[in-house]
Amino acid sequence: MITAIVMVSTEADQIPEVAQQIADLAGVSEVYSVAGDVDLIAVVRVRDFDQVADVIAGGLSKVPGVLHTDTHIAFRAYSRHDLEATFSLGL
Repeated sequence: MITAIVMVSTEADQIPEVAQQIADLAGVSEVYSVAGDVDLIAVVRVRDFDQVADVIAGGLSKVPGVLHTDTHIAFRAYSRHDLEATFSLGL
C-alpha cells in the first residue's frame, strides 16, 4: 500500500466544498481542514504509483477551487496506537 499526504491550497471561500469533492475521490481515505500554510490535508492510499498519479494529478488537482498541491510519499508509518495494540495483553 502506498500512502501519499497531499497538502492542498484552495480558494478561501470554497474550503468545505473542495474538501468534500476531494473526499469523494476513489483512493482518498481522509481529508482534514487545517490551520497553517495550507487549507486541507488529504491522505491518499493506493496500491501502486500509477494510481497515485491518477488520484492526485488526474483527480484531486482538477477539483474546482484547488489552487496548489504539494505531495509527500510516506516511506514508513509509526503510530503509538499501533504499537500499543501490538503489545496489549487485552487486560
